[in-house]
Amino acid sequence: MTQEIQTDVAIVGAGPVGLFAVFELGMLKLSCVLIDALADVGGQCAALYPEKPIYDIPAHPAIEAGELVARLEAQIEPFAAPRLLGRRVETLSGSVGAFVLTTDQGDVVRAKAVIVAAGAGAFGPNRPPLDGLAAYEASGAVQYYVKQREAFRGKRVVIAGGGDSAVDWALALKDIAAVSVVHRRAKFRAAPESAARLDEAAAKGEIEMVIPYQLHGLQGSGGALTGVAVATLQGETKLLPADVLLPFFGLSMDLGPIAGWGLAQTAHHVTVDPATCQTSTPGVFAIGDVASYPGKLKLILQGFSEAAMAAHAAFAVVRPDQALHFEYSTSKGVPG
Repeated sequence: MTQEIQTDVAIVGAGPVGLFAVFELGMLKLSCVLIDALADVGGQCAALYPEKPIYDIPAHPAIEAGELVARLEAQIEPFAAPRLLGRRVETLSGSVGAFVLTTDQGDVVRAKAVIVAAGAGAFGPNRPPLDGLAAYEASGAVQYYVKQREAFRGKRVVIAGGGDSAVDWALALKDIAAVSVVHRRAKFRAAPESAARLDEAAAKGEIEMVIPYQLHGLQGSGGALTGVAVATLQGETKLLPADVLLPFFGLSMDLGPIAGWGLAQTAHHVTVDPATCQTSTPGVFAIGDVASYPGKLKLILQGFSEAAMAAHAAFAVVRPDQALHFEYSTSKGVPG
């Protein structure tokens, strides 16, 4: 159903950082609406890896991505922010204090300020160039995201890649599956603590390390995978028995319609002022993975900080004649 909404702030993107922006705006008594192309909130955390453990959320030694989203939803429940889900924002027009956003479903949102929390924008996996890949993708023998850890119990799993996703899932699956990790070199790009745990697991024989190799081919028939061929740079090959291949080579980024909104960009990211997270367009802010500035770290916790900064900066846009007297949540509580 097409909607027309008037609000103080429009938030484009309903991932963890966009959800926390609802809380920060609510604490300042600013109204907002969440808009996301996905059918559910949570962004990549919910859509791609809800069972993946996250280790760098303050006060949580480990928390699954799906649980983090659920807790963020509980935190913003008092503010009852309306949601336009399954809708992609196509256009942004107007100026500070009077922006108009339209979606691909015909919705119109009028807002005094805009916060872009679009994560990596439109995302998709970087696929390995292997013959017959599509048939194995269709059968689920090749997967790029892990939604249910239990689905891999008792299976032979080959994980390819050297980043956090490859290392984290190797550690998460080693107790329920036979895991082999394929990487072209011994050094991993993952967090040092995670890489150390991977080395420890390999030393105990819990994970097979296939180094230095890279993916070379797939073996099987009818979409059923039986083995993954790997090769060294010198052309030496071997076959790893496998039921599932998980290639973790990152996501390809595409800002989609956001790229045409006239916002200054740096390498497919939106450039912002690090003090306020404001973009080159006054009244439009960007937070989370989509935002770029010197010293930027792509961490959820940094996105949370950016949400707070953007909300306070947006207050001056939405309430230009009203001074903001900052109070800590411990003293003011959550507005009713």
